[in-house]
Amino acid sequence: MTDNDRTKGLSHSLSIILVAATSGLVLVIEILAGRLMAPYVGVSLETFTGIIGTILGGIALGAAVGGALADRKDPVRLIAQALFFGGGLTWLSLPIVSIVGPALDSGPVAIVILAASAFLAPAAVLSGIGPMVAKLEIDSLTETGAVVGRLSAASTFGALLGTFGTGFVLIAFLPVRAIIIGVGALLVLAGIFVFITSGRARPDGPEIGAVIFAAVVGFLVPSPCDITTDYFCVRVVADADRNVEDPRPGGRSLILDQLRHAHVDLEDPTFLDIRYIRLLANATASQPEGPLRVLHIGGGGFSLPRYISAVRPGSTNVVLELDDQLVDIARDQLGLTEADNLDIRTGDARLHLDELPTNGFDLIIGDAFAGSSVPWHLTTVEVMSEVDRLLDTDGLYVMNVIDGGDNRYARAQLNTLGEVFSDLGVIEPVDGVGSTRVNQILIARQGAVPVLEIDSGDGRQLDADETSRFVGDIGVILTDDFAPADQLLT
Repeated sequence: MTDNDRTKGLSHSLSIILVAATSGLVLVIEILAGRLMAPYVGVSLETFTGIIGTILGGIALGAAVGGALADRKDPVRLIAQALFFGGGLTWLSLPIVSIVGPALDSGPVAIVILAASAFLAPAAVLSGIGPMVAKLEIDSLTETGAVVGRLSAASTFGALLGTFGTGFVLIAFLPVRAIIIGVGALLVLAGIFVFITSGRARPDGPEIGAVIFAAVVGFLVPSPCDITTDYFCVRVVADADRNVEDPRPGGRSLILDQLRHAHVDLEDPTFLDIRYIRLLANATASQPEGPLRVLHIGGGGFSLPRYISAVRPGSTNVVLELDDQLVDIARDQLGLTEADNLDIRTGDARLHLDELPTNGFDLIIGDAFAGSSVPWHLTTVEVMSEVDRLLDTDGLYVMNVIDGGDNRYARAQLNTLGEVFSDLGVIEPVDGVGSTRVNQILIARQGAVPVLEIDSGDGRQLDADETSRFVGDIGVILTDDFAPADQLLT
C-alpha cells in the first residue's frame, strides 16, 4: 500500500474536525458520567475525582495503543473502526452503570470501579483517533512540530467546546440519557461516513451485530430517574408503590439520587413520615408559642416549611433551594402551592445569605445534604458565623447530617459549630451510631440549648457531657480554606 493510498479519503480539514470532535465527545462523556453515576455513588468531590482520573487513564491508554496500531495498520480504517465501535461503547455505558451501580457501595474504590466499567473503554477508543490522524498528517520530519501543534490545538479546542457546551447548554435542554444516545449515534454515523468516503472495507457481520446489540441494550435499559435535573436524579414514589404497611392515599416520597429525601402527605401537611424530619420539627416545638421566622437551607420536598405553616399559622418561611427544577417538581407532584406562603429563593444558598437580615430569624434549619454528600461550602466556620448573624438573640440552629462509623464528619461539624456558638447539642438514633450512615441532628445556640421533646423511637438527645464526648479528639475545624467534608465522610 502506498502513502497515497493510506491517506486517501481523509482530507486535512476532516482530520482536524475528527480530532476536535472526538476530544470534545470524550469530555461530554466525562461530564455526563457524574450524572449517570450519581444515583449509585452520590455526587461529591470524590465522585468527580474518580471520574476525571478514570477518563484521563482512558485518554492515556487510547493515545498509546492508537499510536502503536497506526504504525502497523491502515490509519484510515482504524479511525473508522474507532468511531464506529466508540459509538457502540458509549451506548453500552448506560446498561453497565445500571447493572454495576446497584452492586456497589459509595466510596473511592466503588467510584473508580463504576467509572472504569462504564467509561474507560469509550474514552480510550476515542482518544486513539488523535495519534492515528497524526500518523496520516505527518508527511515529513520537517513539519512534525507544526502538525502536532495543530492537532493538539484542535483537540484542546474540541475539549473546551465539549465541556462548555455540555455544562452550559446540553444538560439544560436534554435528558442525560438522550445526550449519551445522541453521542453514540453521532459516532456510529461518523464511522460509517469514513468507511464509505475512504473506500475502506466495511465492518463485518459480527462487528455490526455487536454495535446493534449495544444500541438495543442501551435504549431498553430503563433509567433509575423519573426526572434528571441539573443536580439530581429524581423519583417521586407513591406510598402504594413502596409496599409500606400503612400507605397513605396522599403519601408521596421524594427520592434524590439513592436516598429517600422527603415524604409529604398531599392531604395532611402535619404528617411527617421520616424520622429526621420529625426531629427537626421537634426544634420548632421548643420555640416560644406563636408565629416563627424560619430560614430553611435546603428545600427538597418542602415538607417541613409546609408543616410549620400549618402548626404555626402566620409563620414566615424563607427557603433557599439550589435546584429550581425541584421546586417545579414539588409544585407539580408534591402538592406545593402558593397558599403555603413560602419565600423560595433558588440558587446556591451561600450566595443568598448576605441578602438576609441580621437577627431576622428565630430558627434556622440546615438540611442541604445531597444524597450521600454534603455541600462542603455550607459547613464552614465562615458560614456558621453568617448563620449566627441571621439568628435573633435567642435563635436556634439545627442541622441534619448523615454519617456513621467513626462519625468523623459529624464530629468535625459539631466542633466547627463550637467555634461560633456557646452551647451545642446532638440527637442520635436510639441505638446510637453504628457502621451504617444515619441521620443525626446537630443543635447550636448562643445560650443554653433547649431539651427537645422527642418520641422515644425517633432518637435521644445527648446531655452536655455526652455531647463533649461526641466531639472527642477530632480536632478538625472546617473552614473555607480547609473543609475536607467528603473525605471525612468516607
